Amino acid sequence: MTDLTDYAKNLLGRALCARVPALPSQVYLGLGTGGSDATGLTGEPTANGYARQRVTFSGTGPQQNTDAIRFTFTAAAATLTHVGLFDAASGGNPLTWSALSSAAAVTAAGSVTINAATLTLTPN
Repeated sequence: MTDLTDYAKNLLGRALCARVPALPSQVYLGLGTGGSDATGLTGEPTANGYARQRVTFSGTGPQQNTDAIRFTFTAAAATLTHVGLFDAASGGNPLTWSALSSAAAVTAAGSVTINAATLTLTPN
């Protein structure tokens, strides 16, 4: 994930100028059908069991997810093509977004899993 949202760019700008912004204490990953720097992830499913998932990162440079992240669906949702980080489990502020390496077509009940150490955050 390399695309920071406008919100995250402003947050980092304030932090670099010693303006002490409120940094998130937890982050949540969402799935969707698109994204932009202005809005972050777009097209998040709104039903069918979907919920953002809390994610923990580790690393000294690029950050990688420490555990597998599993999204569970109770019915068909969409073809999901993007991921995004947020500072809340619902609502909240978008932080970063990126295209998935391959789309996940959710055509029935089931799950989408992102394995441990396969989601990498490398801000440029």
